[in-house]
Amino acid sequence: MSRSLLEQLREITVVVADTGDINAIETFKPRDATTNPSLITAAAQMPQYQGIVDETLLKARQDLGSKADLKTVVAHAVDQLAVAFGVRILSIIPGRVSTEVDARLSYDTAATVAKARHLIELYKAAGADPERVLIKIAATWEGIRAAEILEKEGIHCNLTLMFGLHQAIACAEAGVTLISPFVGRILDWYKKHTGRESYPPAEDPGVQSVTQIYNYLRKYDYPTEVMGASFRNIGEILELAGCDLLTISPPLLAELQNTEGHLERKLDPEKAKKMDIPRLVMDRATFDQMHRENRMASEKLEEGIQGFSKALEVLEKLLAERLQKLEGGKETITHAAQDVFRLYDLDGDGFITREEWMGADRVFDALDTNQDGKITPEEMLVGLGAAVYLRN
Repeated sequence: MSRSLLEQLREITVVVADTGDINAIETFKPRDATTNPSLITAAAQMPQYQGIVDETLLKARQDLGSKADLKTVVAHAVDQLAVAFGVRILSIIPGRVSTEVDARLSYDTAATVAKARHLIELYKAAGADPERVLIKIAATWEGIRAAEILEKEGIHCNLTLMFGLHQAIACAEAGVTLISPFVGRILDWYKKHTGRESYPPAEDPGVQSVTQIYNYLRKYDYPTEVMGASFRNIGEILELAGCDLLTISPPLLAELQNTEGHLERKLDPEKAKKMDIPRLVMDRATFDQMHRENRMASEKLEEGIQGFSKALEVLEKLLAERLQKLEGGKETITHAAQDVFRLYDLDGDGFITREEWMGADRVFDALDTNQDGKITPEEMLVGLGAAVYLRN
């Protein structure tokens, strides 16, 4: 009897849903789920989640009082909203949810640690088991050091924006629970800088990077889990079958679910143990040197931090507008979609490419309605709305 590729994949790899859409999580029933500000921004635009958003904003105002300024209340609400979505997701899935630390703190170890502790306290206050929460942090040297501190306190971490072996080794040596090496973004970089339009799945630079990371960590028996992320097509996913976890967007999950055939395991810990792989000691000097020498990793890490930071700024703007409306503020007109478009149209050519977007792939795919690899102003207007009207 023929079986779907998704069914077979689940037998050797933990499937994670890369979405903030609770309906999508209910449909595909992954073990784990991950979210971030751009995913929450997309979900917050959906009518079915407006109640969560409004309730969270009003609670943030109540917590801080009527004299607190709008910016402070919104900052508090962002954390509350991330946890509110996380708690809802935990009620659906059997595993863990990843919740992201403010990307603007990526080079500040102490601030990252403080924010992570705050998020865990919010989860505890909401009745969630902190063992089921992963704190998502960018894999800078400072972020890795923060994760090392947090892991020793029993706060589990998911290190993201990973593009090189040096980042993975540093995380493994720091005792990080899980790492998320990006596949599609690596492919994007190589396509842009080599002029090649496509790569066979086995030759895909992103696939090769994750394979190298997986084999190194399994060779030396690090317990750190490897979760491939940011996929462009199911070919990349199939080449990483056997990886500890794979976080996959709903459209690609649907394609895997609707495709039958034989799935071959490509990554295997026993095979990795037999490989001849030299061991590296990852101190700060080695990390910095390898990072400088890896142009792709250097550029993509910085772009990713900028993209996640912009996504958070957009979310803060939208929440500020919504709170003003809820509190009966004066009538104003703001152009959220236009503001978002200007943030991401880096070269000002009138459309946003995936390379410029730098936010969550899931959101890009949702906004790119004709799937041509570009977001036009019209698509942004449809996705986020042309204007938000706040009336008395």
